[in-house]
Amino acid sequence: MVIDGDINDEDWLKAEWTDEFRDIEGSLKPDPYLPTRAKMLWDDEYFYFAAELKDPHVWATLVNHDEVIFIDNDFEIFIDAHNDRNRSDIKYPDHDSHKYYEFEMNAFNTTWDLFLDKPYRNGGMPLTNWEIKGLKTGVKVLGTINNPNDTDTGWTVEVAIPFSSITYGSGKYSIPADGTQYRVNFSRVQYDTDIIDGKYVKQKDANGKDLPCYNWVWSPQGVINMHYPERWGLAQFSDELVGTKKVPFIDYYSEEVKKYLWLIYYRQKEWVRENSGYTSSLRDLGLSEKEIIGNKQNFLTLESFKNYFIATIQPEDDQTIWSINQEGLVWQSRSDAK
Repeated sequence: MVIDGDINDEDWLKAEWTDEFRDIEGSLKPDPYLPTRAKMLWDDEYFYFAAELKDPHVWATLVNHDEVIFIDNDFEIFIDAHNDRNRSDIKYPDHDSHKYYEFEMNAFNTTWDLFLDKPYRNGGMPLTNWEIKGLKTGVKVLGTINNPNDTDTGWTVEVAIPFSSITYGSGKYSIPADGTQYRVNFSRVQYDTDIIDGKYVKQKDANGKDLPCYNWVWSPQGVINMHYPERWGLAQFSDELVGTKKVPFIDYYSEEVKKYLWLIYYRQKEWVRENSGYTSSLRDLGLSEKEIIGNKQNFLTLESFKNYFIATIQPEDDQTIWSINQEGLVWQSRSDAK
């Protein structure tokens, strides 16, 4: 596949669009006034992305790689796939909310790629010198760029990210198997502008500061913050050739368990804001030691000290234990591990 920003290639035409993007806060805010949507494909080497951003006035300013691209209107990709932790007694699942990737690009095809060991809310630090080796990108402007004298249609983008680059540390990676799911989200940053002296200028507030940008996303976060990986969408990989068969989405029990772990996490964060430390009582969080999750009985435990906690969920018919801690790290182990 030639990556040049033209998304009218045969395979792209067969691929399904996402729903149109919504405001990052979801139903709390009006729907975007400009349409945005995306597509995904894959093969044994690359995870491919295409996006269509309608815009009557396409502009960009940044031209240097790894500049902070969201200063311009941009398109962003977030991926929480898998990692390279290696312990015999613990299995870290895909999309555990730690070790994830962010990619941004503007209409000049200027890019910024970065790696985060954990979300900013948990003390994460961006690694901006991390590079997506083998990255391919393309932009096609449907009109002109930085020309206020005409009306544009918008711009389209193509991105190809090698699976070999969706890793950090040992360099180990795997090609997704049929049915594998990644946490993925897309974001479009958009500014309101005026035309002054023949140039696009961001609109200002009464104090002369730039008005905040809009954040339009595939999977709304509920807050103005993309760094809640547990709230991203799920992208499921299929071995079926694009356009040949409608593949049903798989509702994995593990995802239901992780939703419940995140419920415990959020309630612990609410608790610690009002108290001197985390609670070790599930009842304080409105939960019990036995809960029905994914149509089966599960046993919950909670161990806490002042500054940290570990919550676990174990189904009654399995030795698998799912855990989450105060940093939002999710992992899987077994009660019969030696």
